[in-house]
Amino acid sequence: MRPGSYDFGRDMYFAGIGASGFVMGAIKTVEAPGSGGLSLRYAAFMQGLRDAIDARIRTALDGDQRAIATALLTGRRDAISPPVNDAMFISGLGHVLSISGYHMAVVAGVVFFAVRALLALIPGLTVSFPIKKWSAAAALAAAAFYLLLSGAEVATQRSFFMTAVVLIAVMVDRRAVTFRTLAVAAMIVLTIAPEALVHPSFQMSFAATLGLVALVQIGMPRLFAAPDDSATARVALWGGREIAMLALASLVAGLATTPYAAFHFHRVTPYGLLANLAAMPVVSAVVMPAGLLGLVAMPFGLDGVFWRLMGVGIDWMIVVTQWVAALPGAIGRMAAFGIGPLIAASVGIILLGLLRTPLRWSGAAVLMLAAVWALAVPQPDVLISADGHNVGVRGKDRRLHLMRTAKDAFLLKEWLAADADGRQPADPALAEGVSCDEAGCVTQLADGALVALALRPDALAEDCERAALVVTARQAPPACPVIDQDRLRRQGALALRRTRDGFAVVAVRPKGVDRPWSPAVAGAAEDETALVSRPAVGRPMDATPSEADLQAEE
Repeated sequence: MRPGSYDFGRDMYFAGIGASGFVMGAIKTVEAPGSGGLSLRYAAFMQGLRDAIDARIRTALDGDQRAIATALLTGRRDAISPPVNDAMFISGLGHVLSISGYHMAVVAGVVFFAVRALLALIPGLTVSFPIKKWSAAAALAAAAFYLLLSGAEVATQRSFFMTAVVLIAVMVDRRAVTFRTLAVAAMIVLTIAPEALVHPSFQMSFAATLGLVALVQIGMPRLFAAPDDSATARVALWGGREIAMLALASLVAGLATTPYAAFHFHRVTPYGLLANLAAMPVVSAVVMPAGLLGLVAMPFGLDGVFWRLMGVGIDWMIVVTQWVAALPGAIGRMAAFGIGPLIAASVGIILLGLLRTPLRWSGAAVLMLAAVWALAVPQPDVLISADGHNVGVRGKDRRLHLMRTAKDAFLLKEWLAADADGRQPADPALAEGVSCDEAGCVTQLADGALVALALRPDALAEDCERAALVVTARQAPPACPVIDQDRLRRQGALALRRTRDGFAVVAVRPKGVDRPWSPAVAGAAEDETALVSRPAVGRPMDATPSEADLQAEE
């Protein structure tokens, strides 16, 4: 969509998808093939299992209740309504919809304690056999089944490997929650899927887990320890310690994932702690256990009551998300910034998490430096889509104004989000200051220079004389400061920043970069990182335009 944005082609390449498109005509149901590979039969079996679970949930729940229940158990999130989905992410509860460490811990924990409690009812087993290790083995089997049922996304893989290492440590009498556990999980994930390193789920999952492990390492339970007769002990008796630990864990995990959420999704969640404190106890104590009991009861036809109980908890979660999302300032927008501030923030998180001496607080200084760096990154003055049909120009009001010959709401939504602009693609204000006719469109940069989108040859000649930048699909004169279709075909979408001599150009596919999912195109010029332009209408760039000049430009 723009330089530095999410690369769909890269993910499709590693997923083994060679092309995408649309199917025309009616969908027909045909018989399944009688024979096929093991992977095909496995995929068909798991998909059938997910469909069966969704069908059973549908008998008791509907709407967003059913969609969220299905998402929590099977990983399918496509049926959640856009308002609720947006509210979940704005409020900071979007992580609930992505099956990751929290869900895996709940599943393994519930199975572990349930099996251990049942085995403890038999005195002979308690005395003679290691029921704790048996319980860990049962929890590991349940976690593996949940991994397969949910589709085994990167975040789910990471959480499963973390959970597996912890449970195996219990079975071999070793300490479970350590940085080594996290490191082993990271190595396993990167061995299986090295491309996961640049994916937001990998980065956010490991950052949050690093913060939580560091919290445990410094003795989180001891932070709230006190003599039995103290006021703190009386508060702890009523659950105060658990609430404080939940608040601290939510705060640490939220802060650790903030740089990655800002980089990938261009937003932060100011009230994430409030939403997590209000909703997560209900999700942990009601929603997830009821879902697990529903899965166990499904073969016996006794699952309806558990789905309805799960729906009650989901209703509370939706109420919390919508309330928090409606609070003033709940939508924290962040303009796009480069990978440099993100790397600096990662270094700061690692220093804070891994160091044991007071030197660890140098990580806080690095994080502050990364935040200042991210806020100081200049935004592009011109954005050009890969097909040349959409051009965004930053005007005197420092906001984007759009010239377009084709509607692309998804592209415009990405551009506006990366610009920390809350307007919608259909907002008429996006076209303010843009003049269009059959020959093309023209608008002004912040310094008064013109940017033109030329559609016809007769307009191209005039635009080349008057505009500082011309975007066209036509063949332009040699001296024209033009971005044409040949260049867009070679380099993809472009971001341009105004300089003293013209424009500095950043491309999706810069010269010399050749990737399997984005192969280089032959014919690139020696230097395509700059574009020389001229002042608009033949006057100095800082001169005040006359009325005749403005009429001529119009």
